[in-house]
Amino acid sequence: MIDTLLLWLFAGTALVAAAMMLVLRHPMRVALALAATMLSLAGVYALLGVHAIAIFQVLIYVGAVMVFMVYAIMLLDVRDRSFTRRFSWLLVPGVVAAVAFLAVLAHGVWRGLPEPVASAAGAPSAVSSFGIQRFSLEFLNEYWLHFELVSVLLVAAVVAALAVLEVGRRDRG
Repeated sequence: MIDTLLLWLFAGTALVAAAMMLVLRHPMRVALALAATMLSLAGVYALLGVHAIAIFQVLIYVGAVMVFMVYAIMLLDVRDRSFTRRFSWLLVPGVVAAVAFLAVLAHGVWRGLPEPVASAAGAPSAVSSFGIQRFSLEFLNEYWLHFELVSVLLVAAVVAALAVLEVGRRDRG
């Protein structure tokens, strides 16, 4: 009972913080919403029993990646007038889309999940029996390299942003 309640709490917090990342305007507030999302996901991972991924989520993403993000934000010109408004103009369309998504999700939950399709041998097919454990095994065995390459691309993007900022500073004198 408490596990389910905590799972809903962490999932809800992650959803709200992720939505805040889309509508907030100030880069530091967006970074804090991203950190809240990552911490909430670490809580979800811990409740699902994948403690190693939860620890990596906190140490690598909340710790290391957020340091890069905050460093890049510190290099921005915070005197820009576009940061004075708290929310983006996309707040209203985002709320409408979120309500539509939640309505579709509630309709799907209310109708119930479909029964697993049995294969020729009588066992449930691979598509219908895809759970967290199987996903974890597939992810860690097959796609770990892709995951790490994305982190290298993120570091390259930060370096490129820093180079663009430096060129812009030289042009201004």
